Amino acid sequence: MASDERESRTGHGEVVPLVHKVEVPPKRNVFQEIGSELWELFFHDAPVDQFKGQTKMKKGILSLKFIFPILDWIPKYNYKMLIADIISGCTIASLAIPQDLGYAKLAGVPPVNGLYSSFVPPLVYAVFGSSRDIAIGPVAVVSLLMGTLLKQEIDPIQDPVNYLKLAFTATFFCGIFQAGLGVFRLGFVTEFLSHAAIVGFMAGAAITIALQQLKGLLNITNFTTDTDFVSVMRSVFGHIDEWNWRSIVIGLAFLAFLITTKTMAKKKKKLFWVSAIAPLTSVGLSTLFVFLTRVDKHGVKIVGHIKKGINPVSIGDIFFSGSLAAAGAKVGLIAAIIALTEGVAIGRTFAALRDYHIDGNKEMIAFGVMNLCGSFTSCYVATGSFSRSAVNYQSGVCTAMSNVIMAIVVLVTLLVLTPLFKYTPNCILSAIIISAVLSLIDLRAALLIWKIDKFDFLACLGAFVGVFFVSVEIGLLIAVCISFVKILYNVTRPHTARLGNIPGTNVYRNVTQYPNATLVPGILAIRVDAAIYFSNSNYIHDKILHYLEEEMQRLSKSDGAPIKYLIVDLTPVTNIDTSGIIAFEELEKTLKRKNIQLAFANPGASVIIKLDDSKFLAHLGSEWVFFTVSEAIQVCTMLLNQSASEQV
Repeated sequence: MASDERESRTGHGEVVPLVHKVEVPPKRNVFQEIGSELWELFFHDAPVDQFKGQTKMKKGILSLKFIFPILDWIPKYNYKMLIADIISGCTIASLAIPQDLGYAKLAGVPPVNGLYSSFVPPLVYAVFGSSRDIAIGPVAVVSLLMGTLLKQEIDPIQDPVNYLKLAFTATFFCGIFQAGLGVFRLGFVTEFLSHAAIVGFMAGAAITIALQQLKGLLNITNFTTDTDFVSVMRSVFGHIDEWNWRSIVIGLAFLAFLITTKTMAKKKKKLFWVSAIAPLTSVGLSTLFVFLTRVDKHGVKIVGHIKKGINPVSIGDIFFSGSLAAAGAKVGLIAAIIALTEGVAIGRTFAALRDYHIDGNKEMIAFGVMNLCGSFTSCYVATGSFSRSAVNYQSGVCTAMSNVIMAIVVLVTLLVLTPLFKYTPNCILSAIIISAVLSLIDLRAALLIWKIDKFDFLACLGAFVGVFFVSVEIGLLIAVCISFVKILYNVTRPHTARLGNIPGTNVYRNVTQYPNATLVPGILAIRVDAAIYFSNSNYIHDKILHYLEEEMQRLSKSDGAPIKYLIVDLTPVTNIDTSGIIAFEELEKTLKRKNIQLAFANPGASVIIKLDDSKFLAHLGSEWVFFTVSEAIQVCTMLLNQSASEQV
């Protein structure tokens, strides 16, 4: 017995030795309690700790670096890093320019706006962003999402002017929402989309995007605005008379070239640049081919004139009131969540590979500010691109300066090279988009999800089916709903377990996981593996009684010793509310009628404080709250033996 052993008399007159007494920690007032919980919710990463103990000047410098991360790395910048960033910036620009032209058509805006969106946003991100590897610009999924939602409000063919204004409005509100989430440190809302749901959503969106490109690949004019599989296939085969064999041959030939270079780059990592320049090479060769052969006169649709010049100011084109402003806000909110989810995930992925940390909330502010600036300069929503970021990383990028270099290359393109894209065939842009989105289909991840968690796979499959057979927004809604259902299920139906003794030790574990663990005669030990709240308190109460009923039935058949003590292991229980305490009060009353004593093992600080505040601890008796399950069973076994000897 330990040196601090004490004795306490129970209500039945027995003397219970306490090896270690569970202490009630000092109580905090209500303001301290609420303040602590709010701090943990919004400031769990302790962003102000770096300012403690610093001089006013140092605090000022740290504040500027906190707001403008560029100030953290620019003083250390050198010639060697510049060369690496120039190579990376030029490489991702060669990939970005053709993708921007295609993604703009996907969003329903003029191709030049895709180029605009790879000029201003990357410059802003370089100042406010904290990722060294992420490459900024339009991405396929967000472009499709915006195109789908905006077309529900305005037809881009019948009213292209207001459609473009609505796109700027959605981008403005997207920036507001993103920056707001970061400023108020509400980034956790993006985490309600589970990884499994994102995998399914991305795969469904990728196939949907690829199917949409059949319009350009086949040269169809009258194509459906719906995105579901059935509508697209009906439109494809309902307009066979519009198919153009020249467009099909050009598109499929370069699609094969793009896929081949991607396969080559995957097999030999050093050849990543081949895949990176393949899209721009395809644009150049196909444009030259069309110019020389003039197949555009035989029905092959081309991009046409793209005006030269840098981004015009568009702040006057944004709807700040009225129904279109509300529509833009709705589209902006959805785009903000998807863009943040994708962008922050990409940033964290490459940060982990390079062993540095990015602040999710600061990234949200960076995305928000760049999209706000973008909405004022004729851009639509930009975020981190996985394909470009991967190329950026593989090409040896050192800092966010690569985004500046990319923006400069795009600027040169806008000022000088846009006339060269006049004869670029639409089918080549479709081929580039198809090859780009194929990487969004992650079958390996889907199979892994199936092996690990069937409920997760259901979320993955539900999101995929929703996007594929209905629409992008319905798929997103299904993904969110299934993610919430999973959260609710885990909260309302927490795991519980009966505990048994591992032979030869004082360790007690789940008897289902450890079949050799033995139950202690006359004692039932149960562990609750979650916080106990109003949403699960009744379930936990009923589950404990169910375990008790099962054990009593088993003992009645085997003539075993009846249960006299029921121990609830509270080790995993991080918190408890009023409903949870009431559930334990009802449990204690039920057990008392059965002549069974309730005991607790290892309650945490928050739990023991609330048990004490509710007076339930005084009612139960502090002698029935033990330091560990082992000590609880040791005491209860001693009492059982003592009771048996007295009866003899």
